[in-house]
Amino acid sequence: MHVLVLGGTTEARRLAGLLVAELPGGAKVTSSLAGRVAGPRLPPGEVRIGGFGGADGLAAWLRTHQVDALIDATHPFAGTISFNAATAAAAAHVPLLALRRPGWVPGEGDDWHPVGSLDEAARALPARGRRVFLTTGRMGLAAFAGLDELWFLMRSVDAPEPPYPARMEVLLDRGPFALEGERELIRRHRIDVLVTKDSGGAATAPKLVAAREARIPVIVVRRPPVPGSVAVAATPALALAWLRGHVGCGP
Repeated sequence: MHVLVLGGTTEARRLAGLLVAELPGGAKVTSSLAGRVAGPRLPPGEVRIGGFGGADGLAAWLRTHQVDALIDATHPFAGTISFNAATAAAAAHVPLLALRRPGWVPGEGDDWHPVGSLDEAARALPARGRRVFLTTGRMGLAAFAGLDELWFLMRSVDAPEPPYPARMEVLLDRGPFALEGERELIRRHRIDVLVTKDSGGAATAPKLVAAREARIPVIVVRRPPVPGSVAVAATPALALAWLRGHVGCGP
């Protein structure tokens, strides 16, 4: 049996480790990473890095490598690869599951402002604050490039490339992040508005608690939907249970 995991997330690494440990001997687990992050944390099992060449290329890879199940465990905002996965799995007649961590939910005291895109977030910013903690990653910074009157603290794993805001300090760091550190960033940089994507998970959630404590607004970019016909699991354990039910890989 051969399982292909479209990875790059913490959940994908955990899933690969679980599959390698739990699947019967002779099973093959391949994790595919997009290659956008320098020095990625490699999961257990076999690893390939790079794109497939769209849905047709992925479908051809599934057939050529005799993949029995495809699990899309990419970032919740990796919309293109998720769409390609759904199209390719249907074309190659391979069962597909999306592994998606649950999104964040606002709590008492939160001042959240949901938006549908980075462009919408940029348009909403001037009315919310002047010193921005921007945690949407290094891709898509062009949406904020024209906001010259605002100052940005931008955090990402790798250094961004222009276009990006003229008044911006870059903080290169990788989660998980502790609450005390997030409190200190907001205090030291006099942050008065946070911009984030609804990535979900615990690794980057402390910034939301810190924003609530500091009573600053949070602009939250809503995640794109999973393609409608695709089954969804919230945890690696549930993904393994789905795999056993669909492929028949032991107890």
